[in-house]
Amino acid sequence: MPIAEDPEPRPSEGGEPGGSDPSGAGGKDPFADLVLDEEFVKGAAVKEQSGRTRMLAAQWKHTPPVDPGGRRSVNDGPAAPRRRFGRKPKLKVVDPWGNPRPPKRRGGLEWRTPLFVVLTIVVLLAALNIDGLRNWYHGDDSRTAAAVPAPAPVPTVAPETAKPTTAPPTTDPKRATVDHPWAGSPAESWPTGAAGIELPAAKAIGVFDEDDVGGQLKLVKDFLVAANLDPQVIAGGRPDAALALMDREAQVKPTHALDAPSDETNPGSWFSRFDGRDAIPVGDTVKVKGWTTLSDDGDRGVLVHTDYTFVYALRPGPDAAKLAAQEPSATPHPTAPHPTAPAPPVDGTAKPVGWTVTTAGDVAGDTGIARTIVRRVTDFRFYDPGKYRANSQKINISKTNSRFGNSSCTLHDGFFHPSFPQFSRPHPEQTGPTHDPYDNSKELDTSPGCGTVSRS
Repeated sequence: MPIAEDPEPRPSEGGEPGGSDPSGAGGKDPFADLVLDEEFVKGAAVKEQSGRTRMLAAQWKHTPPVDPGGRRSVNDGPAAPRRRFGRKPKLKVVDPWGNPRPPKRRGGLEWRTPLFVVLTIVVLLAALNIDGLRNWYHGDDSRTAAAVPAPAPVPTVAPETAKPTTAPPTTDPKRATVDHPWAGSPAESWPTGAAGIELPAAKAIGVFDEDDVGGQLKLVKDFLVAANLDPQVIAGGRPDAALALMDREAQVKPTHALDAPSDETNPGSWFSRFDGRDAIPVGDTVKVKGWTTLSDDGDRGVLVHTDYTFVYALRPGPDAAKLAAQEPSATPHPTAPHPTAPAPPVDGTAKPVGWTVTTAGDVAGDTGIARTIVRRVTDFRFYDPGKYRANSQKINISKTNSRFGNSSCTLHDGFFHPSFPQFSRPHPEQTGPTHDPYDNSKELDTSPGCGTVSRS
């Protein structure tokens, strides 16, 4: 800003050298020796604000500035601690000199540390003994568990590859239940299901090479499984899978037996089936033991000889007591059907329409059961296709014999009907000799008559 100069120099009054007294009092001018140098400027007590500062101060007097956020100045000091999970941040306590002080320990918090240690130990112990914790929760007493020890597992024996020389040893006659269906039976250590069917090594025989014979052996095993181990067939279903493996001519007799069962045409000669009204399988486990041999049939064909015993564990069905009371005490006419037998199934389902079959899972573990033992001796023959009109890739049975242990001798409806100990009654029809159903070291007795089993 320009400064107007005085039009005239000020009069010099007074007698002091270097200045005059503008007041006319004859004194010295106080600013006469003042020098406006850099030292004077730095030592000024009051500093004049810049023009921009005065302009912003005037503007912010009526309209204060708004903080846009995100920017901080070095003069703003440390940022406030962020909140976590909505909790109020703790303020740091400092002493008068600005040094942080350690937080004060309150007496009420000192109990938490030992509590956390105890809880950690309890959790670790519970994780290492889950069963013990469960028993404690349900109120089980360890002394009760010790009083009834669980039966030790019985090792499984290897499948047989040849005819044995002696009968299986006698076992402790324990009571069999749903939880332990094989207790007291020699079959407890037998292989389960198809694992008990051991096939011999294939070899070239007659007009068939090794691969052909291997396929025929597999076909025989598949038939034994479908006819005796299929859960649906055992529960009373029609054995369609087994029939499909047979040659067309070989299906005639089994199909007729299934459609019109009788004493002379009994489906039990080929298939293991139970009436779900009086006998329900306990699970899908079937014990199997026996052997298979391979030889020439004497006419450039293959002969597969099988001798297997199948053991089934069953519990009573809903009508077991009633059917046991209705069973006749003498052998009826060969064509007489079961008094309340259902119509033969025609749709191949697991059970005929109208049957009510419940699983063994809804029965208490102490429910008594029965076992039925079926021994089958069968010759499977694969004919030379150059001499016979037979399919060498289908089952042809040249001879078969079966014996059933613990099954009714008077009911010929196509099903096995075991006797349960809780529905025991006299059996005057059992006039034949007593035999051991587990002894397959002897030839199969095919004499007529209804005998008695020595054990089940």
